[in-house]
Amino acid sequence: MNELELKEMRTNTSSSNKSIVVSGLPAVGKTTVAEAIATRFNMRYYSGGDILKELAISRGYRVAGNDWWDREQGMSFLAERESNPEFDKQVDKYLLDLVRKGNVVVTSYTLPWLVSYDSVVKIYLKGSREKRAARMAMRDNLTYDEAMQVIAIRDERNKRLYKNLYNIDICNDLTVFDFVINTDYLNASSVIDIACVIVERILRG
Repeated sequence: MNELELKEMRTNTSSSNKSIVVSGLPAVGKTTVAEAIATRFNMRYYSGGDILKELAISRGYRVAGNDWWDREQGMSFLAERESNPEFDKQVDKYLLDLVRKGNVVVTSYTLPWLVSYDSVVKIYLKGSREKRAARMAMRDNLTYDEAMQVIAIRDERNKRLYKNLYNIDICNDLTVFDFVINTDYLNASSVIDIACVIVERILRG
């Protein structure tokens, strides 16, 4: 997509009251895609993970780096969340209010199952554990085996957390999504282009 096409898209596309929710398992590229959508369509971007980090800071955790969730402090906060569901419920309540107002792009593990507004478009980024581990290893300066171990732990614990909290299966139930993009054989630019074409068509009606 060249600059002229991008400028025309921004000029001619009105987001009105639409909101976009991007979901998927760890290291599948949610943040990269969601930020790109927000930039192209002049929407505001919010990360459920970043809001959780703010809650962690308020609890005295030291939060630093994109790989924080994969490190000891992030895993410790995950354990605290497993014993106290109010952290995640507070974040989800905040995000639900944002998407209801419209003109936002949100990343969240759980929101697609919780939101029922017709104005919300739900996109799932699908990726195998192997491909996600390779992406995490490169992103977080880990070995592939280390990343595979982190991915396996986070997948299982997140799955258990949200099953207990909302009785939803974030790993296998994709029926709530409007669009599913398999990222395994696409680079980041291609995934972004596909997602933006989807959003453009939706916003143009």
